[in-house]
Amino acid sequence: MASVLVVEDDQFVRSALIRHLTDAGHTVRSVGTALEALREVAHLSFDVVILDLGLPDLDGSEALKMLRGITDVPVIIATARDDETEIVRLLNAGADDYLTKPFSVEHLSARIAAVLRRSRAVATDAASPTVIRVGGLAIDPLRRHAELDGMRLDLTRREFDLLAFLAGRPGVVVPRRELLAEVWQQSYGDDQTIDVHLSWLRRKLGETAARPRYLHTLRGVGVKLEPPRTEPSA
Repeated sequence: MASVLVVEDDQFVRSALIRHLTDAGHTVRSVGTALEALREVAHLSFDVVILDLGLPDLDGSEALKMLRGITDVPVIIATARDDETEIVRLLNAGADDYLTKPFSVEHLSARIAAVLRRSRAVATDAASPTVIRVGGLAIDPLRRHAELDGMRLDLTRREFDLLAFLAGRPGVVVPRRELLAEVWQQSYGDDQTIDVHLSWLRRKLGETAARPRYLHTLRGVGVKLEPPRTEPSA
């Protein structure tokens, strides 16, 4: 089971989450403010954080950014906000998943299980020390380190996982459904989640969808990573 930190200021919701997660066999700690959450993750190790956005001391989206500055622990956002722009912004800021309130305990359990599967899969992959090289890219799964033309890439955990998965299959078109299953550990989801992370990854690779170098999207099919083509000499 998992060590879970619940960050929720509503005492009724907080108690219900603690009861359910404990009954499911998880070890649970809980706090009601963003600053308390930051102190917890700075001193203790968690497998997943459930983060409410409506916190009394700091907006949850700001708390997420601060969390990402000190830890790569998976974060599931629990929010009453269902605005698509806001959800995309949270994914960009480093959220691993989100749930819109109200949600069932079964739904929460499924999301936690998906996050845990993904974390364990990453740990298993890390057992292989082989550095993946594609063109000017060098990706070290063991150290979770990626470079482009000798310069280190500053990637979020999800961006690294996406890049490493595609780089491990150079030149192969990977269907979006497979990306959701292998990178996000989800059997279903919104394609926009993939598009958001591809967009941010392209920016860090110095390319765009219109002028790709490594990441190529085949509309209606999937995504592939391959080294840039060498321009013929004059």
